[in-house]
Amino acid sequence: MSILRTRRLAFLIPALGCALLLGFGYILQFVDGLTPCPLCIFQRLAFFATGSLALLAAIHGAGRVGARVYASVMGLAAVIGAGIAARQVWLQHLPADRVPECGPGLDFILEVYPLAEAVKTVLRGSGDCAKVDWTFLGLSIAEWSLASFSALCVLSVLIFRARRHAP
Repeated sequence: MSILRTRRLAFLIPALGCALLLGFGYILQFVDGLTPCPLCIFQRLAFFATGSLALLAAIHGAGRVGARVYASVMGLAAVIGAGIAARQVWLQHLPADRVPECGPGLDFILEVYPLAEAVKTVLRGSGDCAKVDWTFLGLSIAEWSLASFSALCVLSVLIFRARRHAP
């Protein structure tokens, strides 16, 4: 029996996954003392959006059409997160002489620039975003984040394509 047989469970799994990933990020920040770069903050926002949509879908228990809408929007949030994570992975693999200079912090950028310009500035990345402070099994946080967003994208597609669900 497929785990995706019930819509509520199918959406609850990514919601819990995102909650665990966010919790681990906060442990790394507040317990281990790692300061998140601006791209990391945007990835957290994407995990929050993806997880919140999945939780809302699990609570709502929508029918087939509603589940497809939730899966689509959840997938879009995961794709955006994957794009941000991919940008950071790319920055982390640049040769040292090609890494952008470290820029100001996210608070300063949001205070000084209009929102659209602030987002554009953050997505360009900086030396802070290219720095690898932590690895597990040889992968950086950004690489694990990219893998997690990719899994969320696949799960969104599976939920969207599921034909028969129990209510």
